[in-house]
Amino acid sequence: MSAGRVHAVKPPAGKWADLSRRVASTLVLLGIGIMLAVATGVWLRLAMALISAITFWELAAMTGWKNPRLHPGIFGAWRPFALAVIAFMSQVVATMSGHPLAVLALLFPLVAGIPGAATRDRWTYAVFGLAIMLVAFGLVGFREAYGLNFVLWLMGIVIVSDTTGYFFGRMIGGPKFWPSLSPKKTWSGTVAGWIGAFLMGVVLWWLGRADAPAVWCSPIVCLAGQMGDIAESWLKRRAGVKDSSNLIPGHGGFMDRFDAVTGAVLATMLIGLLTALPAVN
Repeated sequence: MSAGRVHAVKPPAGKWADLSRRVASTLVLLGIGIMLAVATGVWLRLAMALISAITFWELAAMTGWKNPRLHPGIFGAWRPFALAVIAFMSQVVATMSGHPLAVLALLFPLVAGIPGAATRDRWTYAVFGLAIMLVAFGLVGFREAYGLNFVLWLMGIVIVSDTTGYFFGRMIGGPKFWPSLSPKKTWSGTVAGWIGAFLMGVVLWWLGRADAPAVWCSPIVCLAGQMGDIAESWLKRRAGVKDSSNLIPGHGGFMDRFDAVTGAVLATMLIGLLTALPAVN
């Protein structure tokens, strides 16, 4: 080595190479849990509206607005930002207004954005955009109707599933779960996530911290979270990007860290429509 020359030490590549990204995901989820713990009322609604805005900005960039010359529209290159603002205001209206029809405000960013999306991405934008709006809206409802412990149970399922799935998947290996969309996700890790969520539900029930439905709801919510991860991987491959954005330096964007939560919350909302949700105390 010549004098004065410094060589950067590269992190070892291998099955643990993306551990830092998993840690980042967990920290984001913990941050959301802490935010939900301390935020109520107006602050809770504003926080969820901000999450809607950030994720909408990322979605807009991945569904046809990277090149404003192709889709100049009214706002041109500012279109993703404009849609983020619309998503923020729509979420505020939906969660702060007491009118029963205020929930329809969640559709405003879809109506505003679909005409300007790339033709092949209009349905993609609509589906993912609706999911973004419903999840933030649903978290506000869960926090206020079912309490903080219920939301922490929901976040806990995602964290336990992600953690057990990652470590057992890397240690055991084996066949890939969906190699065309998620090359690193294995069946061993996927099943480990189900088992981890199931055991979490059992422990909460055994300790008297949740009722029996938590036992069977937990693995279902876990599976939905895994599908949210797969869906976001599909979206990124379709858009030809590695990360949804660079908002978290070195660790991608907010959608990358929030994808499993999206699936988990949507599944919980569906379970709530079909049957009783578990009581967590």
